[in-house]
Amino acid sequence: MADNASIARPYAKAVFDLAQESGSYESWTSALEHLAAISQDDDFSTLVSDPRVDNDKTAELMIDLAKDVLPEGGANLVNLLVQNDRLVALADIQQQFGDLVAKAQASVNAEVVTAMALTEEQKTSLSSALETRLGLKVNLEEKIDAGLVGGAIIKAGDLVIDGSAKGRIEKLTTVLMR
Repeated sequence: MADNASIARPYAKAVFDLAQESGSYESWTSALEHLAAISQDDDFSTLVSDPRVDNDKTAELMIDLAKDVLPEGGANLVNLLVQNDRLVALADIQQQFGDLVAKAQASVNAEVVTAMALTEEQKTSLSSALETRLGLKVNLEEKIDAGLVGGAIIKAGDLVIDGSAKGRIEKLTTVLMR
């Protein structure tokens, strides 16, 4: 959601600055993954939306659930997100933080969505082609979506390449409807 992305930006930047100062990119990455998973859990979402549960209890529960992975300042982040009703933006904060870390490390996180799993040779070839095109080291993450029928969708930073059969059919439909 674009709204959550704009809400997440200052939080992701603040966490990035904190992680950069302490050199703890990995611990913050792990913490944000964990917090995002908690916030997206159906049972937790139901609990948070219950008017009988106040913000302090919500923050306390979330901190308790993530206490093993929270770096210094993590509890403050959780309290801030809960008090400002921003838990829904945690997944976007995690994603934007990852992008900032990748940029700082001269790399980019790329996602390839395919109908079937790629072979190691295909992954290597795709990573190499993206590295050449973008001039950055590529961290490739693969997702499977059988609904694509064939081809792939590649997302790397602002670059989106839709080479899927489904995407091409949709483009053809649009052209024919004109």
